[in-house]
Amino acid sequence: MRLRFNFALGLLLALLVIAAAVGSGWLAPYDPVMDADLMNSEMPPSWEHWLGTDGQGRDVFSRVLFGARVSLTVGLVSQLINSCIGTALGVSAGYFGGWWDDLVNGLTNVMLAIPSLVFALAIMAVLGPGLPSLLIALGLTNWSWTCRIARSSTLSLKSQGFVQAAKTAGFGDTNIMRTQILPNILGPVLVIATLGIGGAVLAEAALSFLGVGIRPPQPSWGNMLTDARELIRTAPWASVFPGLAIFATVLGFNLLGDGLRDMLDPHMRTRRT
Repeated sequence: MRLRFNFALGLLLALLVIAAAVGSGWLAPYDPVMDADLMNSEMPPSWEHWLGTDGQGRDVFSRVLFGARVSLTVGLVSQLINSCIGTALGVSAGYFGGWWDDLVNGLTNVMLAIPSLVFALAIMAVLGPGLPSLLIALGLTNWSWTCRIARSSTLSLKSQGFVQAAKTAGFGDTNIMRTQILPNILGPVLVIATLGIGGAVLAEAALSFLGVGIRPPQPSWGNMLTDARELIRTAPWASVFPGLAIFATVLGFNLLGDGLRDMLDPHMRTRRT
């Protein structure tokens, strides 16, 4: 019962974030950049401005909605890149073994030894701030866990009878990895990717907060927190609501990934039965 509740709550929160990101252009009552009114700056939440206004008189609700678009884009695209890199390296290393397996393992250990946020900061320092640079930085720093999961799953699958039968039938190595191994490891890879979306959203917020991610005036939850640092006492809503958006998004995707893991894990299904 608890697992179903966690999965349902995670799915609900994830769908709300997706709806906010997709419908931000229709749902936002104000332009998040152009509709700035210094005469109405630091206004508390009201019927006119549901979440109040920031230090430049911009509507916080509209900026939170458009920030969801940035955060969701970063989370989904960066995890897609991570999943592709990690799956390709992990499956090939587990299948071929030998020197290639040793090389991939060494590279994976190096990536795990370096904090991903520090590595992303170094990449952003070279590429400069902006959404494309952020996608590249986060897409190249978190593939190691996917690689390890894919490799361990491939090692257990390549000795199975259906893989040996495919080899006997004359299937090529690439064809076997694509048609026999990859479909059987998509479950664990999907779980890691779902859990990683929340981490990518949090990393984007941290990088934007530090000033090397999304640069103003384009709204993102991270740079909204940066702008609201000096308003924490006079206009706390300017920082509270972007912080709550980050919290809800990370919580939603983490619960969703945790629920998917329990649903796809045969040991958990047997235990529940």
